[in-house]
Amino acid sequence: MVRRASQQLTELVPGELPLAQVEIAEMGKRYGKGSGLFGGAGLVGFLMLQALVATAIAPAAGAVAGKKQASRAAPPTPEQTLHKESAKR
Repeated sequence: MVRRASQQLTELVPGELPLAQVEIAEMGKRYGKGSGLFGGAGLVGFLMLQALVATAIAPAAGAVAGKKQASRAAPPTPEQTLHKESAKR
């Protein structure tokens, strides 16, 4: 009985070894694709976050610059006019 089990084992291992190698290779491919997709999703998420931050900052910077330009373009207030006239005298 032990001899028969030993003989079956020696026949079974060489036959199963190539099958196990194929299964491991397939699993490696799946893990490689999955981690590649996960990394790609992380990169896209990072770029989207940068775009969101830039979208939030650009209007704020434009508003500050616009406010400065608008204050320069507005007609002078009466106080400013009186101040300019008194400086001329």
